[in-house]
Parts: sequence; structure tokens; C-alpha cells
Amino acid sequence: MSKDMKVIEINGIKLEVDLRTAKRIEELRVGDKVKVLVKNYGDDYSVHPGIVVGFEPFNALPTIIVAYAIIGYASFDLKFLHFNAKTKEGHEIIKALDDDIEVSKADVMATFERQIASHEREIQQLQERREYFIRQFGAYWASVSKEAPAAAE
Repeated sequence: MSKDMKVIEINGIKLEVDLRTAKRIEELRVGDKVKVLVKNYGDDYSVHPGIVVGFEPFNALPTIIVAYAIIGYASFDLKFLHFNAKTKEGHEIIKALDDDIEVSKADVMATFERQIASHEREIQQLQERREYFIRQFGAYWASVSKEAPAAAE
């Protein structure tokens, strides 16, 4: 190992980093598929598919950033794990060796489209309520507006 290489250990995972170029040359690379073990409640654990999205080689606390998916029956949520030596007990990451994600890209995209449509309906309803308020409750402020110039004279 040359003097420009440094071995960093993050929660039991050893990474070798080239300090001259900050090029990631460790076993886990940005874009690598991983599995994330998450402790839920009590002794309940769940495993989620994830992707390494970044590595921050801080001197004090080197950190691996992982985006992972929580897949439900009709839902899909994206979470981020900042994995380092101070990561709470109950989180682990390992390199994924297979492609066993239990949902298709089309299903995830359809879920996002449903969520977007739902929020667009909420926005439309809020806009309609605002317009209704302006139309119907404007009378409360109409008299204030007429009196304001008279008070200024």
C-alpha cells in the first residue's frame, strides 16, 4: 500500500481510499447494490434493497450514504441511511449478490404517479377553498377597505 492510500474502517467495513484523487476504490462503490438491515420494533428486523449513493471521507467520521427502498403492498418509500461508526445499533449494510428486489420498476413508477396525482388533487382542493374564501368572505374586509381611506383624512 502506497503512502497515498489510506485504510478506513466504518462500523466493521474496511475501505481503502486513494487520498490523491479521492477516487473510491473500496469494495463498496457508489452505485453498488446493497441490502440494508433495519431494526423495527422490539426484535423485529427487515431487509431492504438499496444503492450506495455517496461516500464522505470525513476525518472524524467517514460516512457511507445509502438510499434504500421500503416496499409495501401498495406503497414505495425512499429513505437514506448515513452509515458510519456512530450509526445506531440495528442498522447494517452488506453488498447485494442477487437481484431479488420484490417489485418492478413499472410498479414503483405507477406508485409515484398515484402519489403525485393525489397531491395534485390536494393542491386543486386548496386552490378552490382559497378562491371560495376570497369570494365569500371578502365582505368581512370590504367595509374595512372602505373605512381605511376615510380614517386617513
